[in-house]
Amino acid sequence: MNDVDLNLLVALDVLLAEGSVTGAARRLGLSSSAMSRTLTRLRTATGDPLLVRAGRGLVPTPRAAELRERVHDLTREVQAVLRPHITLLDVASLERTFTIRVSEAFLEFLFGAVVAAVTQAAPRICLRFAPKPDKDARPLREGPIDLEIGVLGTAAPEIRTQFLFHDKYVGVARVGHPLLGGAVVTPEGYAACNHVVASKEGGTVEPIDTVLEAVGLKRAIRVVVPGYPDAMRIARQSDLVALVPGSCVGNGMAGGSAAMSGLASFELPISLPEFKISAMWHPRLDADPAHRWLRDTVMSVCRAAYPRR
Repeated sequence: MNDVDLNLLVALDVLLAEGSVTGAARRLGLSSSAMSRTLTRLRTATGDPLLVRAGRGLVPTPRAAELRERVHDLTREVQAVLRPHITLLDVASLERTFTIRVSEAFLEFLFGAVVAAVTQAAPRICLRFAPKPDKDARPLREGPIDLEIGVLGTAAPEIRTQFLFHDKYVGVARVGHPLLGGAVVTPEGYAACNHVVASKEGGTVEPIDTVLEAVGLKRAIRVVVPGYPDAMRIARQSDLVALVPGSCVGNGMAGGSAAMSGLASFELPISLPEFKISAMWHPRLDADPAHRWLRDTVMSVCRAAYPRR
């Protein structure tokens, strides 16, 4: 659009409103000679004189009179498009469905407080939770997913992220398990137990196995299940020990006490690094007021339960 100069539209709007080169120049902060040159350009662009001499003043041509209201409306529309859009969000009356992709563990143990906060402030919003079988960024890019919560891992560089809280792995066993009978859980005692492992892919090697192997120990894995809630149910009903994120045992979030009924958690006898739980979304939703409110709500709930250390 090299042939289109939107500044000419603004100048024409002011010229037709003022009916004077001098008045238009004053409003636009230009010199009279610069405004005269602009009028010459407008005459060339439109093929019409637009303003012609009548005594000491100028009068519009029929074409200019025809264009006056149209040009004024166009100018306002262009200015509205080319300035930041400010929307006062009425959360209480907001009607919208947000699709959030989360892990099974988050859905079962952590989403209660988020749902309560969202529905209390915005009762007409619908939250749709979708499973998270992988870290594919296409649903975020293409629109089916509005927000994702979990460990970073997407290969899409444009995805926006916001840290929510730190999590860490803990051990879980049934109440009264022999492992919990001593003063402390030792690496040898932990490794000697039978274990249930949560793995979507069905694998059995985890970071803890590398650490145990370094000190000459190895877990005896007897059961592999798709998710952490499954591992906790099996641990509750057997002597198998499960390894789960600390968020699964409550750690301040609503629902933790019910999930841990019949179970006890314990600190692992070996050191594993913490991991970050983050919110992820596509930049096309960055400035959307409703989506921004949802992100802020999720963030405030998670940070209240997991204060930054």
